Amino acid sequence: MGKIKAVILDWAGTTVDFGSFAPIEAFTAAFKAFGIAPTAEEIRAPMGLAKRAHIEKMLEGPRLSALWRDKRGKPHTAEDVDNIYAQFESALFRVLERHAEPLPGVAETVREIREMGIRVGSTTGYTRKMMEVIAPLAARKGYASDCLICPEDTGGIGRPYPYMLWRSLEKLGVLSISEALKIGDTAADMREGNNAGCLCVGVIKGSSVLGLGAGEFARLGAAEKAALFTAAERIYREAGADFVLSEITELPGLIRRLGRGCAL
Repeated sequence: MGKIKAVILDWAGTTVDFGSFAPIEAFTAAFKAFGIAPTAEEIRAPMGLAKRAHIEKMLEGPRLSALWRDKRGKPHTAEDVDNIYAQFESALFRVLERHAEPLPGVAETVREIREMGIRVGSTTGYTRKMMEVIAPLAARKGYASDCLICPEDTGGIGRPYPYMLWRSLEKLGVLSISEALKIGDTAADMREGNNAGCLCVGVIKGSSVLGLGAGEFARLGAAEKAALFTAAERIYREAGADFVLSEITELPGLIRRLGRGCAL
C-alpha cells in the first residue's frame, strides 16, 4: 500500500460520540458551577486539546475572561482552572457511558484498513481514566485501536504538541512519521499532525467542527449540508489539513490513492 503504515485516529467526534457532545455537556456543567454559561462555540473552539488546557483557552476568551472577573472580582488563576477541571471531570464521568457509540462505518473502515496491513493507533484529549470507560464500551461495539495514547503518557502535554503522535509510532513499531496519517475532527488534531510532520486528514460527518448530533445531521437538506461542509473544510484547511473527507468511510480509498502516488 505504498508508504502508509499507520493511521492515528482521534476518539470523540472522529470514531465515537457523533458530534462530540460528552465534552459539551461536561464543560457546560463545570462552568455553571461557577455561575458562568459558556456558549457551544466557546466550548468547541479549543476542542481536541488536553482538558485543562481547554479550560485555560476558554478562560482566555474575551467574553468568558470578562465574566470571570465580574463574578470573582479578579482574573482567573491556575487554582481556578484546577477547580473548574475538577467539576468538569466529575461531570464527564457521569455522561461518558452515553457517548461511547462508534460512529457509523468506523468498525468496518478500521477492519478494511487492517486488511491492508496498516496499524491503527489513537490519540485523545481525554485522560487514561476517561478512556478506561470509553474504550471497552467501543470495543464491545466493534471498534478498538492497536494503541491508545493520552496526554499523561507524554508528561501531560497534549495537542497541538506532536508528542502523542510520536509515542504512537513507537508503540506501533513504525519507523518514520512520514509513514503515518493523522485523522481527526478538530483544528487541534490538524495542528498535532502538522507539528509531528505527518499528513493529516479532517473528517466532517460526526465531527466537533460540524457540531451536530446524528438526528440534526439526518435532517439537513442537500443545500444546508453543502454549505456546512464547505465551512467545515475551510476550518480544517486553515488549521493545516492535507485532506478533508466527508466521512470516515472514505479513508481506505484515500489510502489506496496515496499508495498509488496519485495527485489529490
